[in-house]
Amino acid sequence: MKKTVVCCALLGGLLALGGCKPKAETGVAVAGEKAAAGAESAVWTVQHAECNIPFGNVTFTRAVNGADRGVQVEDGVMDFRCGGQTDFFCDPAEGKQPVATAPMLLAEVDNTKPFTFTAKVTPGFTPDGVYTAADLFVFAGDRLWQKLAFEQDERGNHRVVSVRTRGTSDDNNHDAISQPWVYLKISSDTHTFACYYSLDKAKWQMVRLYKNEYPETIWLGLCSQCPVGDGCVNKFEEVSLEPVSVANFRLGV
Repeated sequence: MKKTVVCCALLGGLLALGGCKPKAETGVAVAGEKAAAGAESAVWTVQHAECNIPFGNVTFTRAVNGADRGVQVEDGVMDFRCGGQTDFFCDPAEGKQPVATAPMLLAEVDNTKPFTFTAKVTPGFTPDGVYTAADLFVFAGDRLWQKLAFEQDERGNHRVVSVRTRGTSDDNNHDAISQPWVYLKISSDTHTFACYYSLDKAKWQMVRLYKNEYPETIWLGLCSQCPVGDGCVNKFEEVSLEPVSVANFRLGV
């Protein structure tokens, strides 16, 4: 099959997966009852553009940090390229500046309704690619977000990692995985928020569970990161967004 390259520089007639238009504003305030817990964080000023990129049963309508220019789709597989020194992390160490340079494709979601967001991810790991990862992302502001990642650690192990950011980021390394890909899943029933991984899309392991205090409108998406090195290409498949939560938050099913 001929490859489809998604890039906002293409003319309208060549945009098989949609187009993008730069946003004039630099900050977007998020309103709603749930925003109260992180009101100062529910604003985002990262570089972003409007897009229309369907993949799986999700249409991504916002590209962050030029994400649309690094995407190729062929036979149901998205190759998501990112440059080097790209990451999303708000270091808790005093004096450290937040990093918000990784590309993301985002879809707007009503957080007052249940949802389950799932994808199969295959990161482009390399021997020296510390912290290279393919991520599922929940984004509500520069300092209010969470990523669920399949990431390479300092010893070269490939681990499921979850990072929850409310002002600053925590950083939780979970199980090491020997196979090159993994399924990741994020689910909410509007009250509880949980993250999972699976080796076979049948048995799920919970890696994180907490109260859903995000705003009424959030953005779910795909992200590629390469904090160390010259860049990578991560693969995403079987992307799905369903209007239901898992029935059992401990088992993830």
